[in-house]
Order: sequence, then structure tokens, then C-alpha cells
Amino acid sequence: MIDYDDFAKVDIRCGVITRAEPFPEARKPSIRLWVDFGGDLGEKKSAAQITEHYTPDGLIGKQVMAVVNFPPRQIGPVMSEVLVLGVPDDTGAVVLLRPDMDVPVGGRMF
Repeated sequence: MIDYDDFAKVDIRCGVITRAEPFPEARKPSIRLWVDFGGDLGEKKSAAQITEHYTPDGLIGKQVMAVVNFPPRQIGPVMSEVLVLGVPDDTGAVVLLRPDMDVPVGGRMF
């Protein structure tokens, strides 16, 4: 069990995907993402294993939720700056977590 103060340390924000491209250098099929969080955060890069349900072209303009306060992590030649969030479907493929209606970019989850 954690308390609310522990949960509040994780900064989860809404961003919009501005660019996406295949990431063939990754060990598992992945897509490179550029996600705009607006304000002081601006645009951040990520890599996600989401090729089962998504194509790069189909991701542009989609809002997603991401952890923005983890340290950057090197994934092959890409420095991933945020962790885009998802949950597995019944086969284990990732389904992105997204608001069910448009919300302001940079909004913090609570």
C-alpha cells in the first residue's frame, strides 16, 4: 500500500503526439514518438512497443497520458524522455491510455 503523497510524486500528464515514426533499431517492434505537453515541458521523445494496434501515421494528433518525471532512459539510439502509458489487451498487446474526450495539453492526472 502507498499513501497519496507517494502517488502525487508521479507526474502523469496529457500530451498530444506531434510526430511518430517506425523504430526498426529497437529489439522489439516499436514506434518513436514526439509528444507535446505544452508549457514548460514542451515536446518530449519516447519509444513505445505499440505496433500491434497503432501505425505512426494514425498516432499523429492523438492525446496520450505519460509519466513526465522519470529520468531519461536510453533505448537503442533514442533517449526516451517520458513513459507513455498503456495497458495490455487480452493478447498482451499495448493499448494506449488516453482521455475519452479532448483535454488541455499538459493537464496533470489526479
